[in-house]
Amino acid sequence: MKIVYVIDSLASKGGAERIISEKMNYLVDTLGYDVTVITCYQFPESMPNAYPLSDNVSQINLQVEAHRQYRCHYPKRLWEKWKYFRELRHRLRETVKSINPDILIGVGYTLADVVCQSNYRAAVIIESHEAKMFTLSNELHQERLLLLKFFVKIYKYFYIKTIEQKANVVVTLTEQDAQKWRKAKRVETIPNFSSMQISSISTVKNKKVIAVGRLEWQKGYDRLLSIWEETSRSHPDWQLNIYGEGSMKEKLANQISQKELINVHIHDFTTNISCLYAESSICVLTSRFEGFSLVLLEAMRHGVPCITFDCPFGPAEVVGNETCGYVVENGNLKLFASKLSHLMDDPNTRKTFSLNAIEKAKTYDKENIMRQWQRLFENLILHKQKT
Repeated sequence: MKIVYVIDSLASKGGAERIISEKMNYLVDTLGYDVTVITCYQFPESMPNAYPLSDNVSQINLQVEAHRQYRCHYPKRLWEKWKYFRELRHRLRETVKSINPDILIGVGYTLADVVCQSNYRAAVIIESHEAKMFTLSNELHQERLLLLKFFVKIYKYFYIKTIEQKANVVVTLTEQDAQKWRKAKRVETIPNFSSMQISSISTVKNKKVIAVGRLEWQKGYDRLLSIWEETSRSHPDWQLNIYGEGSMKEKLANQISQKELINVHIHDFTTNISCLYAESSICVLTSRFEGFSLVLLEAMRHGVPCITFDCPFGPAEVVGNETCGYVVENGNLKLFASKLSHLMDDPNTRKTFSLNAIEKAKTYDKENIMRQWQRLFENLILHKQKT
């Protein structure tokens, strides 16, 4: 079976890049599939892969300059964007046709229209790593001009329509997100897995809170620091450790300084994160939205209780309120601070949540998840043969 993945880049140290890399490695090394990944905007000399790929995975880098549009002001920027999309579409179409895969998978929505619009023999899957309602949301958040906000909304509308009408299957990470895709031809829910090697299980006795993820607006670290401002006053012996990199690092550092927050540290991305989970007693996630949240799953595998906002669309399904931690009304900073304080003060509850988390995390084992993918691929091939 020939499978082609299409992704922006494998150079970013994000959850989607990590899970896709591990998934491709499993498909070639365990199932013996023929897998190729096509990156659109990655220049390997200056942007190496963030996570290891098996030697059996073929990688093709189209090396299209995606950011050249930002050198121009509007309206010329729109013209430059149209030109690079035209170039990308041509390169991608020719590359895919030369491989002639059975399955073509577009990862995320950034390239969904390009993947879906060309006519291929392959069955087309759009693999969602971001909830539907937040597709292009970062662009909307960052754009301040009303006219351009309107343009992005129109662009998003046709983007979604293209996926619904052209993709053979949309694969979501959560049931909640799947409900938003009722107009698509077919929707399947297959969550992520974590194959992280567990160094040790947390004793939940260390007075450390951990947060992991990109330092971007989506992740809501500004909200976390406001929560910490309230809880740290009554818990001066607890520490908050944030691990990640991103564009908001300086802004967050200024927030810490201005509010004179104590015992909070922002650390660079690390490959030794398993040991750091094991040293922590609480994991917090304050995202404004999530596709799934691999961070929560990783923390749970280490027996770390979690507190998360009930943001669309993944965290609540992973944690379960008062099962492996607390799920808090999205945006309710005071309630989040109250739940965090309670867990800090109650070691017995932490231990109960810890044991529950370890058990629930087993349902997301790699073997279980990859069997679901294998069944989907085989079903699509069988359907194609019949038609």
